[in-house]
Amino acid sequence: MTQTLIMRDRSVALTPAEMEAGKKVLTEVLRGIDEKNHKRWRRVVNTWFELEEGEITTVDTRHPRSGPFHRFHMALEQAVFNGQERFRDFDRFRDWLKIGASHVEWVPGAKGGIVPLPKSISYAELEEQEMRELHEKMMEFLHGDHAAPYLWKHLDAEEAGTMMSSILSGFEK
Repeated sequence: MTQTLIMRDRSVALTPAEMEAGKKVLTEVLRGIDEKNHKRWRRVVNTWFELEEGEITTVDTRHPRSGPFHRFHMALEQAVFNGQERFRDFDRFRDWLKIGASHVEWVPGAKGGIVPLPKSISYAELEEQEMRELHEKMMEFLHGDHAAPYLWKHLDAEEAGTMMSSILSGFEK
């Protein structure tokens, strides 16, 4: 879910007709899916137009993930996991992949340094656009110089790169 803070800015002077036009656009171009949701939506819009100068409110939006893209991405992760020789546990592999793609929160470590803590990729935590961006970062990481030699330590860098390319070729756009 994305949370956006908005604030009423009275430095923009609107006439009553302009205010009504704004409400009309927001409630006729964007509508609730049914009457119940449309009533809720009109109340939200009216509340926004009644905010006092400097008053802040939040808008929470959620853009659901695409099931087909989710399955495509999970198949990519599974294919690389199945082909590699370094990890025995899929969750540790996924953590490594998230760290490589910089999908992390930096936190204080046990010895005082800063360490990466992998973020969640659950449906509740990551919306569609963010998941697509993460997928691209993971692909960049997997195509990079570090991932293949790490996953196939008995191969030289060129052979490991060829192995990675053979797996990823089925997942290129």
